[in-house]
Order: sequence, then C-alpha cells, then structure tokens
Amino acid sequence: MKKTLAHANRMLKLFGFFKVPLIWYCRPKILVLNEERVQIRIPLKRRNKNHLNSMYFGVLAVGADVAGGFMAMSKSESRGKKISLAFKSVTAEFLKRPEADVIFTCDDGKLIDEMLDQTIASGERVNQPVRITATCPTLHGDEPMAIFDLTLSVKAIN
Repeated sequence: MKKTLAHANRMLKLFGFFKVPLIWYCRPKILVLNEERVQIRIPLKRRNKNHLNSMYFGVLAVGADVAGGFMAMSKSESRGKKISLAFKSVTAEFLKRPEADVIFTCDDGKLIDEMLDQTIASGERVNQPVRITATCPTLHGDEPMAIFDLTLSVKAIN
C-alpha cells in the first residue's frame, strides 16, 4: 500500500461526496494507513453531536465503517483487483461518551490480506469480523469509548 496519506484522504473525500454523502458530511480524515493498521479521525463538531454534547452514535458507526472498509478497498486497489465490499453485521459496545475528536483504529490488515487472497483465488464471497476501536486520545488516552465488530464481506469482481 504505497498510497500517500494525502492521496488516500482525497480518495476518501471523493468517495464520500459522490458515493456516500454521509461519510463526506462527517469529515473523516485518515491519520495512519499501512499494511497492518488504519486510523481515522472524525472531529467532534456541532453537526455530529448529540443532545449530551458527545458524538452521536450514528457518526460513531460511520467512523467504524470507514476504518473497517477503507483498508480493504485500498489493499484491493493496490493489487489491481476490484472487489465488492459490504458489511453483513455489526455489534457495538458503547463504553463511554466521546466528548472530543474520535480516533477509529483497525489493526486487522493481515486478516484483510487473507480475505482478499481467498476471494481472489476462489471467486467466492468471504466474510470475517474485523474489530474497530474508538478512542478520544485528547481526553482519555487509549481508553476505548466504543468497540465495534463488523463482519466484512468481500468478493472479487471479474
């Protein structure tokens, strides 16, 4: 994945603007993108707060979606393969109110590589859960605010 962060962020903005406007509206930014990890920050702004002045849970779901899906899209693009990507299920545990910018981290790069290898070899859809952890480093360090388990579903497109 030799993509620069600037290029990755441009692609994310374009994808959000043209394909999933809610992603664009939440203004995610990729902070880290490598073979193992992706980190996305969504700033806490008036547009994504709830009535308790913390991040609305729907915005938290957007952050988890981007963190879980962007790495798979980027890895397939770097292989020159097109994939169909979706999430089949989601479970979330909301532990603490995120009252500042939220960082969404997914460290499942190896698992996603295995999924891509399997779907490219077999042509079949592959489903595996990926974990995304949401933190507010400015207020709580590495303490999780929420933990998401999303079942990533990928299939190679011929």
